[in-house]
Amino acid sequence: MERFDPDRVAVRSAHFIGGQYVAGSTHTMDVRRPSDGRVYAGVPLADADLVDRAVQDAWHAWKTSDWARRAPRERACVLRRWADLIDADASALARLEAVGSTRPFKDAAGWDVPFTADGIRFFAEWADKIGGDVAPTRSDHLGMTVAEPYGVIAAIAPWNLPLVMASWKVAPALAAGNAVVLKPSEMTPFSVLRLAELAIEAGMPAGIFNIVQGDGQGAGAALCRHPRIAKVTFTGSTRSGAAIMAACAHSGTKPVTLELGGKSPQVVFADVPDLERTVRTVARAITLNAGQVCVAGSRLIVQRAVADRVVERLAAVFAELKAGPTWDPEATLAPIIARHELDRIDGIVQRTVAAGARLVAGGAPIDCGNDGAYYRPTILVGVDPAMDAVKSEIFGPVITVQAFDDEEEALALADHPDYGLAAGVHTADIGRALRLARGIEAGTVWINRYGRTADFVIPTGGYKRSGIGKDLGRQAYEANLRHKSVLVDFARED
Repeated sequence: MERFDPDRVAVRSAHFIGGQYVAGSTHTMDVRRPSDGRVYAGVPLADADLVDRAVQDAWHAWKTSDWARRAPRERACVLRRWADLIDADASALARLEAVGSTRPFKDAAGWDVPFTADGIRFFAEWADKIGGDVAPTRSDHLGMTVAEPYGVIAAIAPWNLPLVMASWKVAPALAAGNAVVLKPSEMTPFSVLRLAELAIEAGMPAGIFNIVQGDGQGAGAALCRHPRIAKVTFTGSTRSGAAIMAACAHSGTKPVTLELGGKSPQVVFADVPDLERTVRTVARAITLNAGQVCVAGSRLIVQRAVADRVVERLAAVFAELKAGPTWDPEATLAPIIARHELDRIDGIVQRTVAAGARLVAGGAPIDCGNDGAYYRPTILVGVDPAMDAVKSEIFGPVITVQAFDDEEEALALADHPDYGLAAGVHTADIGRALRLARGIEAGTVWINRYGRTADFVIPTGGYKRSGIGKDLGRQAYEANLRHKSVLVDFARED
C-alpha cells in the first residue's frame, strides 16, 4: 500500500461560496495533524456576516438557477458525474482526508472515497422516484400531495469520517433539489473543499453547494439561527445536538435530522459457531478508527460460560494492533483526533478503575515517538452500570465487559438509559437473535456482524438521546422534501 509524505499535501484554507474560494476574515484557528500533533494549516473562522453571505448566496442560487426546477433525471446526471469525478480523484482525496484526520490513507482510498461516490449515486437515483401522491377524494375533485425541496439546508458534519459524513448530509439534500451550506468540523475542514470543486466541475450551479468554515459556537450557531435556513442536518454529540435544536428555534421552528451519541452493546452468546471470528468482529467494532465512530460497540455483554475465553482472546487481538500515522501503510490503529480528546478518554478510564473496575488490557496512551495522540485498546472488566466507562460515550478504543447467564439478563444489560444508536447480537439461534433485535431499543441491530455495509438503502439513526430522523435510505431522501396539498375542484356548475 502506498505511503505518502504529509508535508507535500497542500490544503486550501478558505471557504467555498458561489463556486469559488473565499478567504473570509483574518481570524483563523490552528489545525493540527492527529498523527504527529504538528500544526499544518490554519482554518478561517466564519463570522455571522460571512455565514449570512453564504446562506444568501445559496438562497439566490436556489431561486434563480434551474436546480430545483430541473428535470429530476438531469439533476441525477449531474450527481452521477460528480461521483465519477470523485472516483477519478480518489488518490488525491484520500491524501487530503488522511493527512488531517484519523483515517488511514489505505482506508480512505479503499473505503471512504468510494463509499462517498457510491452514496452520491444512490441518492441521485431517488431524484425521479418520489414526487407525491394522488389522494382519494370525491369524484369531482382532484386531490394531490406534491413533494418539493425545502430551499437552503444547513449541514453540519463531524470530524471522524469527514468525507463520508458530509456526503450523507449533502447528497440527499442536493438530489431532492435543495441548496446546501455545509459546515465541516474545524478539526478536519479541508477534504470537503475538494468535493465542492468537483461539484462545480460536474455541472452543479454555483452557489447550490457552499461551504463555511468555523466552530460550532460561531459558524454553526449562526447557520442554525439564520432565517433563510429551512432545515438542519447534523451528526455529532448529544450535547451538541441539543444546542442545535435550541439554536434552530431562535428564528422559529425548523426541522432537524440529528445522528447523535451512542453507547452500543455487543451481545455474545455461548453458542456462536466460530468464537474466534466473533471475537475479531467485536474487536473491530471498537478499534475501527480507534473507536471514534458513533456506532462503536463499546459495551461487550457476554454469556458467562465463555466470558473468560472471549476476554482473553480479545486482549490478544488488541495486542496485534500497531499504532502509527495515517500515512504509514503498516499501521493498524488510528490516532485520536487531538491531545485533549486523548486526555478525556484516559480520564474516563482512570475514574472507572478508581471506582473498582479492573484493567485487562490497555489503559494508557501510546508513545509513537512524535506528538501524535494514540491510545492503547482497553478492556475493563468488573464494571457496573454506574461507572463512567459504562455510562458515557468514550469515543475511543475502550470496551467494558459485563457477563450474563440467560437471555433475559442479556437484554436488561443491553439496554442503556440514554443511548440507543446501534447494537450487535451474536448467536446461532435465529429465534433468539430476532427476539433481542425486537427487544433492544436501538435504531440499528446487527446480527452475527457489526458495522455497515455499502447497502445504502438501509437507514441509520438512533433512539432515545441518540438522535432524531435517519441518514441513508429512502428515509434520508424524503427528509429533504416538504409536502404541499393541492385540491382541484372541477365540479360542473348547473
